[in-house]
Amino acid sequence: MTTSTDFLVNKAKLDDTRIADTDLGDLADGEILLEVEKFALTANNITYAVMGEMMAYWNFFPAEEGWGRIPVWGFATVADSRHPDIAAGERVYGYLPMSSHVVVQPGKVTDGTFSDMAAHRQPMNPVYNNYRRLAADPAHVPDLEAHRALFEPLFMTSFLIEAFMRREDYYGAKSLIMTSASSKTGMALAQVAKARSPEIERVGLTGSGNVEFVEGLGLYDRVLAYDAVGELDADTSSVVVDFAGNGKTLAAIHTHFGDALKYSCLVGATHWDARGQGGELPGPTPILFFAPDHVVAMTEELGPEGFAMEVGKAWAGFIGDAKGWVDVIRREGGDAVSETYATLLPGNASPRDGFILSL
Repeated sequence: MTTSTDFLVNKAKLDDTRIADTDLGDLADGEILLEVEKFALTANNITYAVMGEMMAYWNFFPAEEGWGRIPVWGFATVADSRHPDIAAGERVYGYLPMSSHVVVQPGKVTDGTFSDMAAHRQPMNPVYNNYRRLAADPAHVPDLEAHRALFEPLFMTSFLIEAFMRREDYYGAKSLIMTSASSKTGMALAQVAKARSPEIERVGLTGSGNVEFVEGLGLYDRVLAYDAVGELDADTSSVVVDFAGNGKTLAAIHTHFGDALKYSCLVGATHWDARGQGGELPGPTPILFFAPDHVVAMTEELGPEGFAMEVGKAWAGFIGDAKGWVDVIRREGGDAVSETYATLLPGNASPRDGFILSL
């Protein structure tokens, strides 16, 4: 029997957390025990918590009543196996809980991947249930494991947003406005747009203290503090991708541009505590972007191999740039995880911080 150490979040009060131990019991036939080596914790994971009930993120890794385990992306080792095709000692990359161990039920096993077929995970999008077997994973670069955990999920979202916008010809807009320009997802979208849609102007909005950092990235054509939205030409047809989730900021953008704003895309919630404070908005109705649905749609359009080729080509160009954007910070233990979460939740981390954690 294995005991897992879990980082638990009060679903009703996200700043209320605790460390708990859970007995996982004995493995059943067909199950494997993953020992979580390390995972990234970013603003993206805060969004998982904020949207936990609405988007069923709490359902991936159930916990005791009223508490949740935030999903993260990271690396794990098979500590024990009762599956005939997966041996103890193998390493994988995928969707994990903020825990030291987790039991999964592999199915759809190939040389390079498997899916967790546990019944409670089947109602959710299958993208989240897929694990990469690192021994046969062409995307695996040992020296870049930290950067993969930090950026790959965010890159995928940004890749899909850019592909969607380009397919729609940016709704006729000339300018792409991105809030939370210092966030890793914002950086990723700016890089992908720069590479694949160079004709669109890239405008980054960020906190006043981050303007210099964001300008130094060289990803945006123009960088402004949030309170300088009024300096933008209100007659320029634009689309906005809102990573921040700050209702007042989004309202200011909608009010400033009015009918010149052609599309309003909601993605994250880095300013989760200010979500919904903007009231009724002029211009287009904001639409939530759910990346897994777009993965399915693009895979159906291009076929699995075609989709993988498109993503791989963009990722290869992206990761070469992304290595210089963050300082990887490695922390271990329950106290370290709690302290890091408490820093990220209110948005107090430096944009250069890339946290890689383990319990």
